[in-house]
Amino acid sequence: MPNNNKQTPVTMDAVYTAPGYLFRRMQQIAVSIFVEECRAFDLTPVQYAALIAIHTHPGIDATRLSAVIAFDRSTLGNVIERLQSKGLIERKSDSDDKRVKLLTITRQGASLLREIMPVVDRAQARMLQPLKPADRKTLMALLAQLVDLNNEASRVPLRAEDALEHLGKSG
Repeated sequence: MPNNNKQTPVTMDAVYTAPGYLFRRMQQIAVSIFVEECRAFDLTPVQYAALIAIHTHPGIDATRLSAVIAFDRSTLGNVIERLQSKGLIERKSDSDDKRVKLLTITRQGASLLREIMPVVDRAQARMLQPLKPADRKTLMALLAQLVDLNNEASRVPLRAEDALEHLGKSG
């Protein structure tokens, strides 16, 4: 009996055109551009996001920081240690619970943020530069929509509002 099940041939084109592959490649490109532009500051994209969150929410703890930047809590400890060893943040025990360490930005960290922000903006612009302005706007709107609609599928869903609610501060 002939097999009437036509199978799609396995090719790299199927990989190269898959959304997941394209997202992963763009993430690689985005990190590469960020690192290239920000090389003088010795800061990774995750360290930058953490530093911004700590600056914006002084006294945040690691669990809430993880929720605010949507980054795995188990890996975030390394990020916090690197920021502290660079003198960019301080960790202090919470007066109510000594096990909890509260994070604040140092003067050196705040100074670095002021210096790096225009460079980060340049890196972000470079990522979108090949597109026409209207296409940039469309891409950003679609990406924001996809991220929002798929938030719960993430290993680390964004929970900024919930985390900040416990700080007694608004976003």
